[in-house]
Amino acid sequence: MARNIVFIIAGISVITGFYVFFAPQRFYNMTPGVEMMGPFNIHFIRDVGLVFLASGGAMGWGAWKLNPPVAIAGATWPALHAVFHIQIWGARGFPFDSIFGFDLVAVIFPAFIGLLSAFKLQPKP
Repeated sequence: MARNIVFIIAGISVITGFYVFFAPQRFYNMTPGVEMMGPFNIHFIRDVGLVFLASGGAMGWGAWKLNPPVAIAGATWPALHAVFHIQIWGARGFPFDSIFGFDLVAVIFPAFIGLLSAFKLQPKP
């Protein structure tokens, strides 16, 4: 079960990475709360897209090879990214609004489920 979850979260990360990298303006305009973080910066946004690609690739490779340390390394970025989103939510006064709802479903839950599942992977004997 853990392996399948890591594969799913890896796939989501890779798809997100491609979307962010190849459609940075659309990502900036369509993702709730991003505009609140400052003006459009294509360099920064594409850097984030590449990090999602690398993270998803590491998670997927770790799950494929049943190598927990690689999967955990890949899952670390989304988990740290989720912590940052929780900090942003706190700085906003903990409002239960659409931005928080989006973050919870699209950023926070998948990140921690992916990290927990990466730790539960059983290495090859």
